[in-house]
Amino acid sequence: MKKIKPSTMILDTLANCHLYQSINERIAKGFDYLRTTDLDSLPSGKHDIDGDTIFALVQEYHTKPIAECKLESHKKYIDIQYVIQGEEMMGITTQNNQTILEQNLEKDYTFYEGTTSLVRVSKGMFTIFFPDDLHQPCVQTETVLEVKKVVIKVLIQ
Repeated sequence: MKKIKPSTMILDTLANCHLYQSINERIAKGFDYLRTTDLDSLPSGKHDIDGDTIFALVQEYHTKPIAECKLESHKKYIDIQYVIQGEEMMGITTQNNQTILEQNLEKDYTFYEGTTSLVRVSKGMFTIFFPDDLHQPCVQTETVLEVKKVVIKVLIQ
C-alpha cells in the first residue's frame, strides 16, 4: 500500500473520478464502488467494501443551519463524500490552530471551533477530505433540503 501524503481537499464530479484514482489503490476501489453500485436503492447504514479498510456509510438527512453543523476531521480514514440526492453546503478549511471541542480517536473524529469557507456540493459531486482537511458537512443551502449521501471511509495505513 502506497503511503498517502497529506493533501488538500478535492471537489469534483463522479464523471472525473478517474483523475484521482492514482492517488491510492484504496481510493480507486472506493470510486469503483461508487461507479458500479446502485446508490439510489442503497439503504442507510454501513456497507462493506473491504472490511475495516474501506467501507461505505449511507446517510439520509435534512440539511441544517451552519450553527448546528460540526467542524470535524479524521486521522485514521480519508472521507470520500458523494451526494446521491439533494444538495448541501460544506464548510472547508485546513487545520491550523483551531480549538478542539471534542476528540475521540477510537471513533476517529475530532470536532473543532472555527470558521470555514462554504462550497456547494450537488447531486453527482464528491469531496475527498484528507486528515488535515477540516470539513463541516450537512449545511443547508438557501432552504432546508433532503440529502442522501454516501461516505466512503478509506483507511490511511
